[in-house]
Amino acid sequence: MKEIRADHDDQSIVVYQAYSPAIAEPALAAQRFVPPFRMTRMTWIKPSFLWMMYRCGYATKEGQERVLAVRITREGFDWAVDNAVNSRIPGKPQVRVQWDPERGLHHEPLPVRSIQIGLTGEAAHRYVHDWTVGITDVTDRAREIHALVRARDLEAARRLLPPERPYGTSTTQNA
Repeated sequence: MKEIRADHDDQSIVVYQAYSPAIAEPALAAQRFVPPFRMTRMTWIKPSFLWMMYRCGYATKEGQERVLAVRITREGFDWAVDNAVNSRIPGKPQVRVQWDPERGLHHEPLPVRSIQIGLTGEAAHRYVHDWTVGITDVTDRAREIHALVRARDLEAARRLLPPERPYGTSTTQNA
């Protein structure tokens, strides 16, 4: 089953990305991505916090030591999903979508598929200049959750997870 779950409200949705401090710190200061962030590369956004934790190893992987919660407009997110091409299709689309197994606290695969959206070209430009509402550093939260998981205090770890709930319209559910 495919499902977009995210921290969202009527106007915006939170997506996650992990970067080196060299990219994260200027982005946090400017509240949008600025150099050395490069819009010429595909940038992948993930609305699932736990999938991001799987990808960045709870902020322990080199080049992914800082986890950012990027609040973007729902209009922008929906545009990206509506214009996405499956990542397996050859070519150079501006938006790619990939559905991977959602992950649990121990990075174990779960029976639901979680979306990742790759942006480049015009889509990356819109993400940076039009859609981004704010950027928050959630690295400390990621590390605290990881410490609780290692200590086997899973209930305390779950209490720290962002409030993700189903998101979508008929177009986002069919991506």
